[in-house]
Amino acid sequence: MLRRHHDMGGLKAGPVDPFGPGAEHDYAPWEKKVDAILRLVSDQKRQIMTVDELRRGIEELGPGVYDELSYYERWIASVTNILIEKGVIEIDELGRRMAEITEAWPAGGVAEAEPRTSGDPS
Repeated sequence: MLRRHHDMGGLKAGPVDPFGPGAEHDYAPWEKKVDAILRLVSDQKRQIMTVDELRRGIEELGPGVYDELSYYERWIASVTNILIEKGVIEIDELGRRMAEITEAWPAGGVAEAEPRTSGDPS
C-alpha cells in the first residue's frame, strides 16, 4: 500500500516535543470558531458530516497544502471542501461571501479589528 504524505507511522521522526504543534495553548478566537463549526455540522441534529469525513478531507489536502496549513486551518479547509462536495454551499457563494468579508474587515486580521460600517472612509 502506498503511504500518503500525512502518514508518519513507522518513520523515524525523533522525540516528540510536548510543547510543539498540537500542545495545549490558548486558542485564538478563529480556532474556537472552527471547532464550533465542526461541532455544528457533525452534531446529532444536523449530521451534515462526520469526523471520518473531516479526516479524509484533511488527508486529501496534498503534501504542499498539508505542510503549509496549521492544525485548525486543515480543519476548516476540510470542512469547506466537504460542504462544497455535499452541495451545502456552492463555490461561487463562498467566493462572494469571502469578498464581502474582505471588504468589510480591514487588513491585518479580524481578531483585533472592528468591521467597517457604511460611510466609514477607511
